[in-house]
Amino acid sequence: MSRPDRPVLRIAALSALLALGLTLSACGRKGPLDPPPGAYNGPQGALELDAQGKPIGPPGQKKRILLDVLLD
Repeated sequence: MSRPDRPVLRIAALSALLALGLTLSACGRKGPLDPPPGAYNGPQGALELDAQGKPIGPPGQKKRILLDVLLD
């Protein structure tokens, strides 16, 4: 006597193993959460806020890319 082939059980078992593997893989870095931007009040002094009360970051350096030649 042979056992009947049950593709539904195989698919269910494979999907359960896949779900377990994805659950245990844990995306991201290990460690504490990073503070939000502007939370660190460094040695520059007071934190600047915009009209909505959100912190304003320091101006960044202008980095040129290859497409800047076409856009200018």
